[in-house]
Amino acid sequence: MAKIIAVVNQKGGVGKTTTSIHLSAAFALMKRRVLLVDLDPQGNATTGSGIDKMRSNTAKDVLLEQSDMASTIVKTNIGYDLLPANNELIIAEVQLLQLPEREYRIKKMLSTVANQYDYIFIDCPPSLTILTVNALAAAHSVLIPVQCEFFALEGLSGLLNTIQQVQETIHPALIIEGVLRTMYDGRNRLSLDVSAQLQMHFPDRIYRTVIPRNIRLAEAPSHGVSVFQYDEKSQGAVAYLTLAGEILQRSDAARKTKEPKETAA
Repeated sequence: MAKIIAVVNQKGGVGKTTTSIHLSAAFALMKRRVLLVDLDPQGNATTGSGIDKMRSNTAKDVLLEQSDMASTIVKTNIGYDLLPANNELIIAEVQLLQLPEREYRIKKMLSTVANQYDYIFIDCPPSLTILTVNALAAAHSVLIPVQCEFFALEGLSGLLNTIQQVQETIHPALIIEGVLRTMYDGRNRLSLDVSAQLQMHFPDRIYRTVIPRNIRLAEAPSHGVSVFQYDEKSQGAVAYLTLAGEILQRSDAARKTKEPKETAA
């Protein structure tokens, strides 16, 4: 059964889609079966994966039960499967508000394919909408990319409040997978200050891995490929592969702590 991770931040331009694409690609390189769900009406994860976002069937059709997951998911040349999206997702967003159990639509649709994957990443829109709430209701955990720049913590409290509300009302088991520092420049005093603040607020959840400012990460999506295909030796490629390894290490450690200890005979 797949582990479902929602990549969420209500601010745009923090590396959310870049993280969704390259974590999916990194896990695929590690021979994990991966599905990336594009839940952003901008469809950037779709085009960044080399898929035409103006295709006929998209996440909108699945959410409104006009298509099923099996016929809508597409294979990418990057190594993972993708549920594509485009601006028609706004239609689903509006119509979902009128439907019963609207918070559980994504959970329901993912349950039909969850046993086919090891990891499912959900690239959420840069706003706290019914689509984001759906993603949080479906996910096991939340990964929060935070830009190491001015106003980085602005709005983060709002996201944390939303996560808490979801935990209290519809999904008590939801946890924060981790906080990821993006666009990091160790030569920049501001990056160092923001990083220190994040370490203070999230001492147990912040990843050791940081994602540097890297032109290769910015260029790769415009070619419809991952940074591993575009420049596997770049700092960005190394960082995301390291991050995937750290996530796996944390998951293994968490699983071991939950396993019952053997008693002496």
